[in-house]
Amino acid sequence: MDKKKKILSIITLALFLLVIFLAFLVLSRIVLKTNFEKSILPFANKNNETIFNINQIVFFSNCDAKNKNISTTNYTLENIYQYTDIAFFIDSPQEEKTSKNTLKNVTIENINFTTPPSIGEPSLYFKSINNFAKSELNDENKIEDKLDFSITSEDSTDLSTPVLYNNLANPITLSYINSNIKTDYTITDTSTPITYDGTLLSRCAVPLEDISCSFSFDVVVTNNQDEKYKCTVFIDVPLSSDEGSIDINGSVTLRKDVNFSFYRYE
Repeated sequence: MDKKKKILSIITLALFLLVIFLAFLVLSRIVLKTNFEKSILPFANKNNETIFNINQIVFFSNCDAKNKNISTTNYTLENIYQYTDIAFFIDSPQEEKTSKNTLKNVTIENINFTTPPSIGEPSLYFKSINNFAKSELNDENKIEDKLDFSITSEDSTDLSTPVLYNNLANPITLSYINSNIKTDYTITDTSTPITYDGTLLSRCAVPLEDISCSFSFDVVVTNNQDEKYKCTVFIDVPLSSDEGSIDINGSVTLRKDVNFSFYRYE
């Protein structure tokens, strides 16, 4: 009889511990669910509609070089660089412009070369829309950390500087430049004149896979209600298209449809 009582006591204790353990699991799940809802619901409430987005990006890829020496027997190129100009609008699905979908501040930041080229020195630059699709290597326009745009509503504006209309009327224009792909490179075949475009890559024996690059950056927007939005833009540098490749055709122009939406975080 004592043995039976002992077994019943053990079983009772085991069941009691099991109930406590199950209750702990249930309470833990309830706490986790509550904490998750507290963190996600405010974010979801802030982002129940799209205020800003990016629907299309235009690219122009080409190459250029700085001459160091030109003679009757050879060409020496000091710096061969590949550049891709990038243009995109910050759009809004709402046609009517209000304080909700107009610009107060815009910043480019968090530039990250996720797959850098194996040769050269990649950087991102501001590019004046007036010089889009033109070769330009201006260190003053290099984005070291971030790029802050001025916001204006004036009709007459100097677009050679980083400035955006508050009503989303003009695009953001940037330039990816991979410099020093080849330095002090000598071409001994002078029978064919040098063309300063993407064909330099084939003349200088640069495989496209050596300069392929993927990178990203954040576009941070503050609207005129002081709400903050962010969008990460992912770029695969286009070195070829359906029409051909940069090293054969000299340049590549590409218009790419994208679907980048801004999310509100403040």
